[in-house]
Formats: sequence, C-alpha cells, structure tokens
Amino acid sequence: MEALLEDFPVITEVPVAWGEMDALQHVNNVVYFRYFESARLDYFNRLELMEKAKETGIGPVLSHAECFFKIPVTHPDTLLIGSRVSDIQDDRLTMEYRIVSKKLGKVTTTGKATAVMFNFKTGTKANLSDDVKEAINSIENQ
Repeated sequence: MEALLEDFPVITEVPVAWGEMDALQHVNNVVYFRYFESARLDYFNRLELMEKAKETGIGPVLSHAECFFKIPVTHPDTLLIGSRVSDIQDDRLTMEYRIVSKKLGKVTTTGKATAVMFNFKTGTKANLSDDVKEAINSIENQ
C-alpha cells in the first residue's frame, strides 16, 4: 500500500464509521469531501497555516473541489488519504488527494481542491506568503 501513496508526503488515516454508509451500503459520496478536508487540515497543520491565519487574518478559503469514485468503500475499513500540493500560484494552491482502502489494498477515490488565500480583515483575496510557499516546497521535496 505504501507504493500507492509514495508520491504523497502527508498521509492521514481515517476509520470508516458505520454511520457514513448510505442506503446502498457504501460510504455516501458527501463523506469523501470530509475525508479530503481532514487530509487538507493535516497538511495545513504541517504548514502551521491555521496558526498564521489567526495572527495575520489571512487564511485559505476553498474555491473548488472535485472527487472521482473508483471503488465503493464499506464499513469496516480504514482509509489512508494521501495529500500533496500540485500547483502553487500567487494567491492559491491546488491539492490532490488519493484514498487507499486498507481492506481492499487499492485506490478507491481521488480528488482535487483549490484553496484561495483570503484576507478576512479586508474581505479581499491575498497572496500566499513566501514562508508558506517555502514550507510547501519543504514538505513536497522531503
């Protein structure tokens, strides 16, 4: 399974809860965006991005998210969610996600999300700071 996530520097482990399944007995599609959110926050914590947002008033706002379902996931299972930054622009970053089922030993889901930096004090877009860009490069080039 490690080979399936070797290109993803941050791995988040999430158990599948029974209540996340829908009437068709697989994880409901909406839940995957929560999984991506958990992985994104793990990555942001490595960047100390949320702490910096409290200090500066500048933080990420999700502008786009997409999900591709490959194999249904069911309870019980544990998922490994790889996350990486695939694109950095002046005011935004795009992340990619890959979900691997421990039970199945396969990639079940992939996704992407773009977060735009936002100044909550002025209500306008902001640029990614140089220290955040450097921290991303450090994580991605481990």
